[in-house]
Amino acid sequence: MSLKFRWGVALGIGLLAGFPYVMCMPVLADEAKQEALQPQMDQPQADEIVVTATGYGEKRKTHPGNIAKISGDEIRFVKSSQPAALLNRAPGVDIQQGSGVEHLTAIRSPVLTGTAGAGSFLYLEDGVPMRAAGFANVNELMDALTEEAGGIEIVRGPGSALYGSNAEHGLINILSRAPSEVPEAELTGLVGPHGVRELDGTASTTITRGNASHGFRGSFVLKDDGGFRDASGYGQQKGQLRYDYTAPDTTVRTTFTTINLNQETAGYASSYKDPAIYKANANPEAYRDAWAIRAASRIERDLGDGNRISLTPYMRTNGMNFLMHFQPGEPVEENGHWSGGLLSSFAHDLAGGHQIIVGVDTEYTDGYLREIQSSATVGGGYVTGTHYNYDVKALVVAPYIHTVWKLGPATELTAGLRYEFTRYDYTNNLASDLVGRFLRPASRVDTFSNPTPKLGLTHVFSDAFIGFANLARSARAPQTADLYRLQTGQDPSAIKSEVLDSAELGARGALDGLRYEVSAYLMKKRNFAFRDSNGDNITDGRTRHWGFEAEVAAPLWWNFDIAASASYAHHTYDFTDIITKPGYASESILSGNDIDTAPRLVSNLRLGYVFDKGLGRAEIEWVHMGEYWMDAADTQRYPGHDLFNLRTDYMLTESLSIFGRLENVFDKRYADRADYFCRPLPAGCAPRYFPGDGRGLYAGATIRF
Repeated sequence: MSLKFRWGVALGIGLLAGFPYVMCMPVLADEAKQEALQPQMDQPQADEIVVTATGYGEKRKTHPGNIAKISGDEIRFVKSSQPAALLNRAPGVDIQQGSGVEHLTAIRSPVLTGTAGAGSFLYLEDGVPMRAAGFANVNELMDALTEEAGGIEIVRGPGSALYGSNAEHGLINILSRAPSEVPEAELTGLVGPHGVRELDGTASTTITRGNASHGFRGSFVLKDDGGFRDASGYGQQKGQLRYDYTAPDTTVRTTFTTINLNQETAGYASSYKDPAIYKANANPEAYRDAWAIRAASRIERDLGDGNRISLTPYMRTNGMNFLMHFQPGEPVEENGHWSGGLLSSFAHDLAGGHQIIVGVDTEYTDGYLREIQSSATVGGGYVTGTHYNYDVKALVVAPYIHTVWKLGPATELTAGLRYEFTRYDYTNNLASDLVGRFLRPASRVDTFSNPTPKLGLTHVFSDAFIGFANLARSARAPQTADLYRLQTGQDPSAIKSEVLDSAELGARGALDGLRYEVSAYLMKKRNFAFRDSNGDNITDGRTRHWGFEAEVAAPLWWNFDIAASASYAHHTYDFTDIITKPGYASESILSGNDIDTAPRLVSNLRLGYVFDKGLGRAEIEWVHMGEYWMDAADTQRYPGHDLFNLRTDYMLTESLSIFGRLENVFDKRYADRADYFCRPLPAGCAPRYFPGDGRGLYAGATIRF
């Protein structure tokens, strides 16, 4: 698929979904106008509904585990250029931004890289994974249409029995924006420093005929960012169509999403303080081109007598081509896959408030990966030529059961079990041998079986104090790149499924407008597979994780309000691995050491103010990033940073709003990501950074039709 065609698909969806409809959109009804002028208030926590836990929707207060929710109103107020600025408002989440749309994620974990970063987190769109199991991408949020989302739900730690591979350290569920009951349309434009331009649009209506309704929404996002570093920047286009059919006993929700990205990438810098260095780009040749298309339809039918059935068929395809600027030799990687599957569940409500949900998830994937180095051979076995060229066909079958038992008027027990079977059929398209440091295993078939139980308990002491506890195991089959993108001395048969055991205790409640949720957790992970700096293959690495998390929101006096989230975590190695290679001692692992890129304290505090009878809102945000070690031996430290951001939004008329944000108010020099990296001698080890941008003013307007 050509880049021009992909760009046309995304732009075409936006035009078809938005502009023609805007031109014929009737004026909002008087009642709808008045609602638009009122300040948007969050639902009381007792009534807040979340859908990620079971797929059918349940009250957040009785959910037996943590769950954070970012509302659609908050999404549209923050108007973040990248998902990181929005998601990092939730406790336990630390997404570190790289160049352009690139990022690395931490959810109750260190910031994980490579296949560990790709496989440890599950990214969903309306409950459907955005990428196939085994083929995840560490930058997967680039595929999300967060700008026009209806909400985002975040689960920290293992997901429920409904979610399998990749829902290990946590999951993020992007909820598409539902169709409106009355005709509406919005067009938002934004400009900022470094040539930033963004145009978002959405249009929606619902048609009712007899006892059935048909809801339609189309949304698009067009972005252009010149980048604050030399030879950097990106253009991105996103489009989404949603159709809802609602009848007395049947609902259907269908979405079609397409994403295209063309990026000129800036590589790591050796300093984040010296503008002559951090504004430069040592890798002006680096780039990333990617596209994705997804379609899914959730069909839910009420069978009566407390029985419901849900079927969600889906299909997706994606591809990516990028220069691996972070690797010696700078090879080019091409990868992609197409896949299809079916999520199915049957829910039965028993007398006494009990519930049983059983289901089977199936998925088939056909994927490929090519890696070619065109530059001259460099030290350490980074040779010129084709490193890898392989195809993988994958099958996943996962039956599960999720149950809720009413033990008393205020007590619920949740128990679930998922059994996930994964089969990889790998075909090597090159000679099966060792070329430099790159090992190409012979064609083979690998299978993995992972049972993951979960047990949770919730007790409502009062609306002000609701306690919950849960025990869970999560597991993930290795990513295909773990198994078949090997290096010297590796054996795919020695690589096992990664397993994480978790215990959590927490409470939530609401009192006089104040809402809170606090939790504490302890986790142990085994079968952490990686290649150490000696060149040895570690297949039984172990880590420990414990921490505390809190989020709170409350109204204050004189139209002020406050919201905050914070997490204190301790992520450590639970094994020892001494590096003996000269110059690489900083990568030695000692049991009990902090894992690198694992800040202990991360927090976010927002003070808001509503003015002019609810027509305007302003917010000041304080983002605190604690210090963390940059290397495995805990010898190189990043000192952390504090950033302040200002945002405001004001409704001039019922059809026109203006907004602005001032990022990094005090022009703090900081690093979005700090790392310590070892290259083959004589280069050795040195710090490297993705520098953060300086002070920047963004402004725009929203027109409603």
